[in-house]
Amino acid sequence: MNNTFLYFKYPILIAGLVSLIYFAPRQYNYSSTPEEQLKKERIVSKVVHNTLMTSHFSPPEMNDDLAVEVFETFIETLDYSKRILLQSDIESLRKHETKIISYIEESDLQLFDEAYQLVLKRLESLSDIVEEILAEPVDFNTDRTYETDDEKRPWPADAEGQKRMWKDYLTYKVMGRVYEAERRQNKRLKDAENDDESDEESDDESDDEVEIKPIVQLEEEAREKELSFQKDWLNNYRELERIDWFGMYINSFANNFDPHTEYYPPQQREDFEVEMSGQFEGIGAQLLTKGDYVTIDKVVTGSASWRQGDLEVGDKLLFVAEDGEEPVDVVGMSIRKVVKLIRGKKGTTVVLTVQKMDGSRMEIPIERDVVEIEATFARGAVIEEDGRKMGYIRLPKFYVDFNKKDARNCADDVKSEIEMLRAEGVEGIVLDLRSNGGGTLEGVVDIAGFFIESGPIVQVQSSGFSPRVLKDRAPNVEFDGPLVVMTNRFSASASEIFAAAIQDYERGIIMGSPSTYGKGTVQNMADLDRVVGFRHSDIKPLGALKLTIQKFYRINGGTPQLRGVESDIVIPDQFNYIDIGESDRKKAMAYSEIEPASYSKWKRNDSVFERIVRESEERIAANPEFQKVDSYAKWLSEQRDQTEVSLNYAAYSAKQNIYRETSEQYRNIFKTENPLTVHIPGQRLEELEGDDIKDWEKWVSDVGKDLQITEAFNVLMAQSN
Repeated sequence: MNNTFLYFKYPILIAGLVSLIYFAPRQYNYSSTPEEQLKKERIVSKVVHNTLMTSHFSPPEMNDDLAVEVFETFIETLDYSKRILLQSDIESLRKHETKIISYIEESDLQLFDEAYQLVLKRLESLSDIVEEILAEPVDFNTDRTYETDDEKRPWPADAEGQKRMWKDYLTYKVMGRVYEAERRQNKRLKDAENDDESDEESDDESDDEVEIKPIVQLEEEAREKELSFQKDWLNNYRELERIDWFGMYINSFANNFDPHTEYYPPQQREDFEVEMSGQFEGIGAQLLTKGDYVTIDKVVTGSASWRQGDLEVGDKLLFVAEDGEEPVDVVGMSIRKVVKLIRGKKGTTVVLTVQKMDGSRMEIPIERDVVEIEATFARGAVIEEDGRKMGYIRLPKFYVDFNKKDARNCADDVKSEIEMLRAEGVEGIVLDLRSNGGGTLEGVVDIAGFFIESGPIVQVQSSGFSPRVLKDRAPNVEFDGPLVVMTNRFSASASEIFAAAIQDYERGIIMGSPSTYGKGTVQNMADLDRVVGFRHSDIKPLGALKLTIQKFYRINGGTPQLRGVESDIVIPDQFNYIDIGESDRKKAMAYSEIEPASYSKWKRNDSVFERIVRESEERIAANPEFQKVDSYAKWLSEQRDQTEVSLNYAAYSAKQNIYRETSEQYRNIFKTENPLTVHIPGQRLEELEGDDIKDWEKWVSDVGKDLQITEAFNVLMAQSN
């Protein structure tokens, strides 16, 4: 159990590429001769196939239907943007579609080789197409539109159709550049006018006049920049190592077992393993590639991005700039190059231009910093209102480090925070698991045990075996007062185990999104170097395979898989009307049930529970701050479906202006105007000094301003009455 983790990832569309922009990866020599590379591919192909068939929790049936799905997945990952291949190219490869599984099993590379060479050939021809289109001014008065959702667009039927599609695409890109340039120009002009109005000491004209460029000049400059960018985009593809393309090929098979099963080529494997590291350099955000965009997958608690506050999960990166310098377009850029642009020395500022989920654009200046692991550990605070005290504990993840004997772990830290809060005399505790993506099974079992006397916490089933019940065996209870558990759509795996156990025992109240993420599976990392043992040392490293080995179930017999843990009290957030979760993933495992475990529920007064829930729902419905959050969530859902954009500049600009104006109305909607009084526990305060005190003071201040926490506090107060 000590080596089992519950990993939570979003859809990864290019070779399973995950990159963290806060680390300096260790240096390895991954270069291989062509002969060594071919041998490595054949070995990896066979080992991945055999490992999945023998060790995956529920391998799919190997038949022609699955082969067709694997083939389609391969084509989609080869050309996710549908700007490289033609429909005729895909048809030429289709002769292999029912054979792809046997190819992987037998280490037959003929489909991969053919597809690889075809992509390289098409990439060469695209250079001339791009240069020809961008040599002429873009028509901004057209009535054409462009579909920005790659999944909704077909592959071009022929070369002429590809050129037409590229012309629409480049019109869209140049138009976006002109809009941003014109907006920045207008902002500088407005700032200069405001400076002149505020200068009361002199009537002299400003020496720093703003240069006003006509739209024709802005369009010409935009085309030049776009041409440079597209050349870089094509070069990025040409510079991809064969092993990167091979990773796409193998993952077309692995991803069809379930969305969390994935092969990591050697360099990507190192990127993945950094996730449990101790010190993060940069802005503290985790990135993934989705289509043409590098998007925000996670904002690390305590990081520079987290402290700045504007960067959110789902934001698409458009431009990256050093403070005061010209922005660099990063749409379509490789994730590693984006990482290099964002990283920098502590104390310097990087400006990210992002597209929000509502379609608006926003410039976010972030001062680079070092994120100490302290900020990612459990933290406790005391909320004090009207002479009454409640405790608050934030747990960003269920962390543990098995490689260090004396390393901190989540269970010990949460226990320590509970002890500090008890010493403060708190009546109840809020345990905040919002956006907690999981971690170690052992940790969640221990922490759940702090709030019950003893008994089962979760049931874990391996393929072909009876479920194993993991129990809290300690009879002592660390805290027996009122408990509220906060979750959201991004609370997954271990977070769901905890919330489900608390709910099944009727030990506390679950508050948050309508349900949690819905991931009820357990993954493990198989080091392929170890799988092959002492053989093939000449071609190592081979990378690693993350695969699903178990499924976990609630003690009531159900599984969080697909359904998640439903909240007792739903708190409005921006994702209430958007499908985010395991159920939205391709090839997600099905919901299932087993026999319930034997357990005794907490002594809850159902009538009191129902009253507390009803009163909270009434407060939320009557609260204008929550009404505004709900309004934003509905608007956000509506905008996500509008993926077709006008290529008429006037229409495009008007729509973008509406996005900006509307999104501005919803700024800071999660910060209440009636903050709570929150302070650092006395015992903790005695341990802090210098910058640590400032960090904690800002943290408790943010806790007090959190709109959702204020309602959790109200629920605790009602339970204590």
